[in-house]
This record gives sequence, C-alpha cells and structure tokens, in this order.
Amino acid sequence: MVPPATFTSYYGRPVVKASPWENDIPAYFFLGGLAAGSSLLAAGADLRGLPKLRRSARIAALVGGAAGSAALIHDLGRPARFLNMLRTAKPTSPMSMGTWVLAVFGPAASLAGAAEIAAMLPLRVPIASRLLETGARPAGLFAAALAPALASYTGVLLSNTATPAWHSARRELPFVFVASAAASAGGLTMVTTSVDQAAPARRMAAGGAIVALTMEQRMEASMGLSAAALHIGKAGRFMRASRALTVVGAIGTVVIGRRTRGGAALAGAALVLGSVCTRFAVFEAGQASARDPRYTVIPQRERLERGAARSKRPNAT
Repeated sequence: MVPPATFTSYYGRPVVKASPWENDIPAYFFLGGLAAGSSLLAAGADLRGLPKLRRSARIAALVGGAAGSAALIHDLGRPARFLNMLRTAKPTSPMSMGTWVLAVFGPAASLAGAAEIAAMLPLRVPIASRLLETGARPAGLFAAALAPALASYTGVLLSNTATPAWHSARRELPFVFVASAAASAGGLTMVTTSVDQAAPARRMAAGGAIVALTMEQRMEASMGLSAAALHIGKAGRFMRASRALTVVGAIGTVVIGRRTRGGAALAGAALVLGSVCTRFAVFEAGQASARDPRYTVIPQRERLERGAARSKRPNAT
C-alpha cells in the first residue's frame, strides 16, 4: 500500500510563487474602484441637475484617483516605473491597458474635481474659474466613460495570473470588484451629501451591495478547492467582516438611509469599509493559495483524472 501523498514541494518551496505585492495593491484596487464609481455617479448627478451630489462625487473621484495612483507608485518604488509602463500599449495585457486607463482617467477626474473645489474657495480668479467650469462637464463625462474599465480591470488582472484562488475566480471576480466599487462610491457620497439629493447614491449603493454579495456566492461555488482560502487566516477575517458590513450597510441604506443624515452616514460608512475588506480578502486569499501546494496540486490531479476518464470513453458512432 502506498501511503497518502503529502503536499510538499522541492526544498519546501511553493509550487506557485506568491505575488510580491504588499498592502499598497489591495488599497489601490479599492481606491481605483471608488474613483470609478464616484465618477459615474458624478456624471449622472451633473446630467440630472443635482449639484450637491455632483460636487461630492467629483471630489471623491479626484481624491480616490490621486490616492490610488500614489499607492500604486509607492508599490512600484519609483514614479519613473509607472511612466515606463506607458512606453507601450499591449491590448492583450490587463496591466498595460489598466495603466493607460488610469493615466487617462486621472487628469479628467482631477479637472472635474478641481472645478468643484475652485467653486468652493472664497477667492476666485475669474479666468481660471471660467476655464475650469467650461471643461468640468466634458472631463467628468469622459472620466465616467472610462469608469467601467477602471473598476473591472483589476479583477481581470488578478484572474490572469497563475495564483490558484485568483485564477479559479476568473469568471466572477471582475463583477465582484465592479459591484463592490459601486457600493463604496454610493456609500461614500451618502456620507458626504444631504439626504434630499442622495437618492441616486442610495440606489447605487444598495444595488452594488446586492450584486456584490450575489456574485461572491457564485464565485465561491465555481472556485472549487481554492474557495477554502477565502475562509482561513487573514482572508477569512476580512471576508467575514466584508459580508457583515455589506449586509448591514445595504439594509441601513434601504431602511433608514433616506430618513436621517446620521443613518445614511452610518450605512454608507459600513458599505465603504465592506468594500475595503472585500479587496483585502481576495488579495490575502490569493497569497495564501500560492503558498500552499495543495491548492495547485489537487486541482491539477483532478483535471488529469477527468482528462484520462474522457479519453477512455468509447467514441459515439
């Protein structure tokens, strides 16, 4: 009798090398999604004539885009490395396309946000204010057109790697990130906007939360063994916190979000924190699955066994 195999690798090294990324990257995933969702919300508020909601969402897109870019550059180590990534454009590379989307989205969202900040200043330079106001709407609409790509490409980027938990979630992960981005953007503007103009933000927040929770369940069902990585260690703690905060935030948005400013702020804050936890849960699950050989060895063995079984079947005549 051969004893059961132990899942080890040569010299105790993982079969798949874990990503060298640190916490800057999941923070960037969250901030980029927040900026994308906020720019969409700002464009809708602009077209519907909701100035308070437009201001809050545009400033959120500006801050989220700037902070996300800073987190990405900090992970790269030197700003020049980000610029070097713009030397080529490779349509088949999610990282290349995502870098270009971020590089184009950032100035557009910044111009729209700067116009809102300039309008709030006590001292205004007429020419500068006029230029900002003239360019704010086209810049905001252009940023909103790029928002779906910015919110989804990070999920595509992760699932395009060999990391078991990320690759096995390739069908649903981009949808999880987009829905979570919508929930966080709606939640943040619920915190910063008066209740009378925040109805679109509440709808985006509640809808994003429901879709995110649904797609997370579908993702786990399709991940196979790798789904276990979402429930252990740091990833498990982040995932449990994410679901609890998202559920509480969604219920709060529907029940009390339109009644009181305080209730809307609490529900919105829960959704924002839930979105943060979602990114960190997925990130930590991927890192854990890369370090443990069983997440690579067992699925490979199962695929080989299925392939062998199919090859033994008689051909239909």
